[in-house]
Amino acid sequence: MKIKIKTENGYLPQRYSKYAEEPYKFKGNPIVSFPINFEEVPNGTKSFALTVIDYDAVPVCGFPWIHWIACDIPANISNLPENVSVNNTLGIIQGKNSFSSNFVGETDTKITCHYTGPTPPDKDHKYTVKVYALDCETLNLNNGFYLNELYDKVENHIVAVTSEQVIARY
Repeated sequence: MKIKIKTENGYLPQRYSKYAEEPYKFKGNPIVSFPINFEEVPNGTKSFALTVIDYDAVPVCGFPWIHWIACDIPANISNLPENVSVNNTLGIIQGKNSFSSNFVGETDTKITCHYTGPTPPDKDHKYTVKVYALDCETLNLNNGFYLNELYDKVENHIVAVTSEQVIARY
């Protein structure tokens, strides 16, 4: 299995990250999720789950920063469309990102339980996008689940897993 994420000059396009124009932001944060193409999906895949995590955030805040987690993405698509996090035309289930942390204190679920794009504070950061092909249609999670719950649920259902790193500008 492979995933493809379009970049511009090697970087995540600005509309999905720190330099997004105001129509693509909420409370100053980029909220338009980027499209992801799925290729060479293995037989038996019934759904996808994904994580978008910034491991370069560890020196800044002390932990990897979760930007987006989602599951129950239908396997009959070849492309996760732009802005699916907000318009949710596919009925995906979305978990809590790091904005929900007690260290941040954000409570608005439009920020905490959706894609909230990269805003690297100190230098360009690499973001790991990991996609799991799963042998089940649903993980029986509810919106607002935590990353550890996702890991527990996918454990015995992984058909394939792949990842790609994208870079966002400081």
